[in-house]
Amino acid sequence: MRQIMTASWSARLPAKVVRVGISRCVPRGQAGYQRLRELEPGSWFKSVSPQRYLALYGEILARLDPEEVRDRLFGLGDIPVMLCWEKAQDCDAGKVWCHRHLAAQWLEDRLGIQVHEVGFPDLDRFAYLRSLGIPVPSYRQRTRATGRKNRFR
Repeated sequence: MRQIMTASWSARLPAKVVRVGISRCVPRGQAGYQRLRELEPGSWFKSVSPQRYLALYGEILARLDPEEVRDRLFGLGDIPVMLCWEKAQDCDAGKVWCHRHLAAQWLEDRLGIQVHEVGFPDLDRFAYLRSLGIPVPSYRQRTRATGRKNRFR
């Protein structure tokens, strides 16, 4: 079954998945992964507020075609897993948040697919942002004629 997933570099992953790094750096000494540099955050990633990060990463996503990103991910394997550093249990507990979940939300909103965290099917991706009063990001496009959000592009 073809699906896209997310996980931390430290997560134990099933054998049949393809590890795809979308972080600016990767763990030392690890092999057997691919990179998708288009989804990496900019060099600003550690130095800005969450609100600014959302805006800057939103600009990165806005330059990309979600169908092309999906196709590139599936070109790497049937179950690509987008990886970066934050642990899922820390995201779920509201201690941190992670850009891989922004990429997942973008793919979901733009393509109408589901992107789950490995081992955390009910992960609360944005608990940390909500704890700061920051709205959960939405990447649904508004239609020009009505101004309403369009679910699929």
